[in-house]
Amino acid sequence: MAKGASVSDVAKLAGVSTATVSRALRFPDKVSPAMLARVQHAAECLHYVVDGAARALRSRHTYMVGALIPSLDNAFFARATNVLQRELAEKNYSLVLACYEFDLKLEAALAKTLVERGVDGLVLFGLDHEPELVALMDRLEIPYLFGWSIDTTGRYPCVGMDNRKATARLTAYLWGLGHREFAIISGVTDQNDRARERVAGVLQVLESHGVTLPPSRLLQVPYTVRDGAQAMSTLLHHAERPTAVVCVNDILAIGALSQCRIDGVAVPAAISIAGYGDMEIAAFQEPSLTTLRTPTLELGRTMARHMLGRLAGQTVPWQTELPVELIERGSTARRRL
Repeated sequence: MAKGASVSDVAKLAGVSTATVSRALRFPDKVSPAMLARVQHAAECLHYVVDGAARALRSRHTYMVGALIPSLDNAFFARATNVLQRELAEKNYSLVLACYEFDLKLEAALAKTLVERGVDGLVLFGLDHEPELVALMDRLEIPYLFGWSIDTTGRYPCVGMDNRKATARLTAYLWGLGHREFAIISGVTDQNDRARERVAGVLQVLESHGVTLPPSRLLQVPYTVRDGAQAMSTLLHHAERPTAVVCVNDILAIGALSQCRIDGVAVPAAISIAGYGDMEIAAFQEPSLTTLRTPTLELGRTMARHMLGRLAGQTVPWQTELPVELIERGSTARRRL
């Protein structure tokens, strides 16, 4: 791997002048598409752009921390990020935010841009990331941490929750209420380890009791109330209706509750529904929603403290697991025989 490449090295490889290289990389609209592609290819081959950023990072501090979040529509991401920003600001750090809409290739590109602009550290949400993004941070020795999830392999610095353990606890609770016919309404699990681990937690408990969930009872949909309602409609019209539905977040659960009201299905008398997150609105549903409470504010504070510690060269915990609390409300009850 080439290291310490200069403008001259890039120019030589591209077969152009150093002035052309500088112009192409700084003002790409000032050169032709063909020339831009030629220079960018040479720079990428020599790792010039990222190595140049690394030299800038080693020589100064920008007092900027980058944060890459999957979605701006998620209230939990927004609240945690707000606390993260406030905590960093108390130490004179600015938070630079980028949203990648669950597109890992876009996340990697955005992260590279943040690095090139000289951020001192990076906060990423979840564990699913392009390998080259992690390699970039490791190679440039950029302080980083993953939020919202716990890496059970111990490889990465994390602050978050054990999503699998949380939904396993919820499923065990529902099993204890006598439920045997389960269904899951999940977000799309591709490129989303949180959803994937939450589904795995449910399946783990069911399998421990010798129950295999039919594929028709695991529905993956976008995180909207409408999609949660549509998924619930599918389950209600299933030949073998479940008696317990685990939703991997509260938005989907609220949609499921709404569909039951539309179809005249009594909750929890005929079917129990549970969510994940404990949004403020969850307690004001009819019936109120049983859910798993994530410590969103504490997550934001802890991510900030870990990042600030790493930036200061202090020893901080490699991983911090935050507790998830089961909140029992009116949407779940003992199965009627």
